[in-house]
Amino acid sequence: MKKISLMVLLLLSQTTLAAENLIILSLDGLRWQEVFQGADRQLIDDERYSEDSQALASEFWREDVKERRETLMPFFWDTLATQGVFIGDRSRNSRMRVSNPWYFSYPGYNELLTGKADPEINSNKKVPNNNITFLEWLNHKPDYAGKVAAFGSWDVFPYIINTERTSVPVNAGFMDATGKPLSMKEAYLNELQAQTPSPWATVRLDVFTFNFALEYLKREQPRVVYISLGETDDFAHDGEYDQYLRAAHRSDAMIRQLWDFLQSHDAYRNNTNLLLTSDHGRGKTPEDWQHHASAEAVKTYMEALGETFPNGIEGSETTWFAAIGPDIKPLGNFTPEQEITLSQVLPTALTTLDETPKSMNPDMDTAITEVLR
Repeated sequence: MKKISLMVLLLLSQTTLAAENLIILSLDGLRWQEVFQGADRQLIDDERYSEDSQALASEFWREDVKERRETLMPFFWDTLATQGVFIGDRSRNSRMRVSNPWYFSYPGYNELLTGKADPEINSNKKVPNNNITFLEWLNHKPDYAGKVAAFGSWDVFPYIINTERTSVPVNAGFMDATGKPLSMKEAYLNELQAQTPSPWATVRLDVFTFNFALEYLKREQPRVVYISLGETDDFAHDGEYDQYLRAAHRSDAMIRQLWDFLQSHDAYRNNTNLLLTSDHGRGKTPEDWQHHASAEAVKTYMEALGETFPNGIEGSETTWFAAIGPDIKPLGNFTPEQEITLSQVLPTALTTLDETPKSMNPDMDTAITEVLR
């Protein structure tokens, strides 16, 4: 009997029960270079991309790469790197890329949210997605019905998630918080959002997206939430490297606040996995870092870009992944044996919920099993 008991204890010690909750958060167009190497000195010093290069260098430049990346994204490197895992540091031959052929947002988000690239999704137009996202799929399951939600800064997310077909709550673009009763903070955010101009016609400031999501977590206690922050991509397209870095820094602070909330709440503490990634990369040089597109995308859809970059933007295909939670191994800055794709993030996420990814879609990609307990 003693031997059997010891064997049972050993088996139990090697088994981790899947956490009940999941949050996936994406940072639009944030390059792996900034995540793993911090601020880029070439771009800091380029007067085209900063109002005050000297001040920007003082704010974010450090000679040591570890200190530099910690300065830009402190939560990533003081918490995620010690308690979780990173993939995508190409300076360490840790490789990750998108598997769709286009290298821009709608195809990337579809790949992330469905676990499979769809080459037919080839624009950022507001067209309802024919593919079923994991949010819709889970919302049809009894254990998750009414406990799934999405928040995004970009106003195309209702089409990517296809709110015409699904009842998943989606708050994106310039939508107000809805529900009864709203918290006092949600009501104030609605009022403040209406009074706050955004630099962009289709993307709101991330502070609204994040706080709407956080208040919803407090009020409704959903089990599965997707959050997409967008400022990094739009400031990059505008050629504002200073604001791009500050947006990344603010995003890091928001993610810390989110994680601190999860660890302080009885429903989420030690029972929630947080997965982070980006929908695409972008160029590597001062001449192309603002942009992202494959050669096929440039050839087919982006005539203006094609005049300058007929062969596409090298680096647009690269991306990265980070995760923390009870089902994630604390591997730190990890180099997998093979290149990882964005399409593997969702099956990894579903596995942490003890769901079978291929029951959602038999053609779905495989999970990143190396990072799972």
